[in-house]
Amino acid sequence: MPGTRHPSIAEQSVDALGGPRSVFALQRRDHERLDGLLDRIERTTGDEQDEALGRMYRLVFPHAFAEEAVLWPAMRRVLPDGHDLTVQVEQEHQEINELLAAVDRSPHGDPLREERLARAVALLREDVRDEEDELFPSLQERLGPQELRRLGLAWAAVRRIAPTRPHPVVARRPPGNVVSALPLSAIDRTRDAVQRAGRRLPGAVAGPARRVDGALASVAGAVEQLPPMRRGEDPSTFAGRTEAEAPSQERRP
Repeated sequence: MPGTRHPSIAEQSVDALGGPRSVFALQRRDHERLDGLLDRIERTTGDEQDEALGRMYRLVFPHAFAEEAVLWPAMRRVLPDGHDLTVQVEQEHQEINELLAAVDRSPHGDPLREERLARAVALLREDVRDEEDELFPSLQERLGPQELRRLGLAWAAVRRIAPTRPHPVVARRPPGNVVSALPLSAIDRTRDAVQRAGRRLPGAVAGPARRVDGALASVAGAVEQLPPMRRGEDPSTFAGRTEAEAPSQERRP
């Protein structure tokens, strides 16, 4: 009901969230899966950790992409402070993208890799708490169950065609992120298949699989740089910003 302060999304029943197809119910389901994957990433190393990272990427990046394309525009539309709230989340998403892109480029055993991965895991946990405890209850005050289900339908549709890898150069807002969805999703999902095949098949296949994966990563990097992919971005999430322009690390109250 508009004007009523709702508790954390984590504490509400599925019915209170607007039903199983509500965007909040769908988001919470992903958050629960993410919690288990983050625990596994923290407990493992080497190939086992890489496999958990891949599963986490395929969950997190489509999830966040759909938020940025569907949910945050709705928040900016209906909340007086929606712009400021979503900028802070987009800054977190940008830092996570930058950290995990750097993790992908770093070998196991590199201390910087471990630091970046630990920071990304901490940010992901903070992001979930912020959304469930603050952002979603604020939006719930303004939107009824029917609108939440409509957003859930749009969010789920975008999620199916979203990229599955970190892309720090792409805009965090429409239209740039929407334009980038199909080409980057196709490249990312091909890379996912190549990497899975490289892990499962005999060692002789591993080298060619790595070369194909590297070539696809280069193609994705070139696609990210296309000017249409940057349109709509807030300056605070621009990947080429200077250190002085980077967002503050202070948390929202």
